[in-house]
Amino acid sequence: MPSVSELLSANLHEVFGNRDALARRKAVDRVYSEDVVFTDPEGTVHGRSAVDDKAAALLANVPSDFVFVEDGERYVGTDIGALAWAFGPADAPVARGIDVLTILDGRVTSVRTFFIDAAND
Repeated sequence: MPSVSELLSANLHEVFGNRDALARRKAVDRVYSEDVVFTDPEGTVHGRSAVDDKAAALLANVPSDFVFVEDGERYVGTDIGALAWAFGPADAPVARGIDVLTILDGRVTSVRTFFIDAAND
C-alpha cells in the first residue's frame, strides 16, 4: 500500500504534471478511489475520469515548459497529507499553491487545492 508521502508525490507529478495521457490515466486509476472528490477555486469534480479530465485540460492550456515542482516539505499524517507546489517554467513559476489529500485504504479520496492569494503578495 502506498504511503501518504508517495500519494502526495503521485498526485502532483504522475497525474497533474504528466502530459502522457495513457500514463496519467494509469496513475489516476492507481492513486485515487473511484469516487474521489477534487475541489479547487474553480469548483468541485467527482470521480477518476473527472480528475483525469481536469489534469488534461490544465496541461493542454499552458506552454510545454510549464512544470509542477514541490515547493516545500511534505506534511503527512496517517490518513491526510499536504504538499506545497509551484507551477510554470522551472525557473519562474507563475502560480503557487498547496494540495491537501485525504487517504483511505491506500488511495486518495479527496483533494483540496488552494492557491496563494496573489492580492496579498
